Amino acid sequence: MEKRKKVLTGLQPTGVITLGNYIGAIKQMVQYQDEYESYIFVADMHAITVPQDNKALHENIKSLIALYLACGIKPEKNTIFIQSENEYHANLSWLLECNTYFGELSRMHQFKEKSKKSENFTAGLFTYPALMAADILLYDIDYVPVGIDQKQHVELTRDLAQRFNNKYGETFVVPEPLITVTGTKIMDLVNPDKKMSKSAENPKGVIKLLEDSESIRKKIMSATTDSETLVKYNPETKPGISNLINIYSALTDKKIPEIEEKFASSNYGTFKREVADVVIEEIEKIQEKYREYIESSKLDDILDEGREKTRKIAKAKWEEVRSKMGIGR
Repeated sequence: MEKRKKVLTGLQPTGVITLGNYIGAIKQMVQYQDEYESYIFVADMHAITVPQDNKALHENIKSLIALYLACGIKPEKNTIFIQSENEYHANLSWLLECNTYFGELSRMHQFKEKSKKSENFTAGLFTYPALMAADILLYDIDYVPVGIDQKQHVELTRDLAQRFNNKYGETFVVPEPLITVTGTKIMDLVNPDKKMSKSAENPKGVIKLLEDSESIRKKIMSATTDSETLVKYNPETKPGISNLINIYSALTDKKIPEIEEKFASSNYGTFKREVADVVIEEIEKIQEKYREYIESSKLDDILDEGREKTRKIAKAKWEEVRSKMGIGR
């Protein structure tokens, strides 16, 4: 039997998870766990490259994992752990930094973008692509799912792996970026020309997975549509109603023509009520599972198991790298 390829996904424990994240990205991760040997970690060390509220960050870490589990990530199909609980990520990061050129780090698009926001950016913001490389290379990962904005970091990881292998002998698997084919893109409910984002100026356009049902219903019922009353899919001329059709389709698995036919004689109010019912039903199921995880010891058991498994793997890889570089006894 052919060995399954490995995939690794890092989750930033900042902000909130939206309905758009769930439909566009998390559902895809649920598919990956059936196709690959999957590693999922909370990238809390990456989070502190920019200022964070320490209490909020601490709370978000476990909350994030509980929410992903509630959305369908299965602990038996994934190795789930917290980055900072495994010291070998930082240890290998330093060894990789010493094999990374200043020019390579200074060309990173995300560093250029984020460093413009403050004169007092940290050294960690500059060097974190080496930590990202360590996250990947410790576990002989084959594929790293990334959006196009993170592809450059995986390319640097490939360069570092190849450079080390050429200098010290075969050590690292050279990973490949798995460019995420975004699932259905969910747009802002107030401004349907923009993607639904946790950083949206108007909170009425965003549905959060831990939001209460009454608030969700109000947002959907007041969602921007057009002056017609026809439930018809046309993102260019009817972006608002098309967005609601996409949400309904993603959560019911009904095809767009089927939805158009079902609501052919309905007005927007009737359709919005149906969409709200479907969204609330889905989110309430997620919230129920979330509470089960966050209020029990299951979460700690999962994270303890992930920590022990990954520390063993990471320690062996780090010791191999350290030995080949000639440091230590």
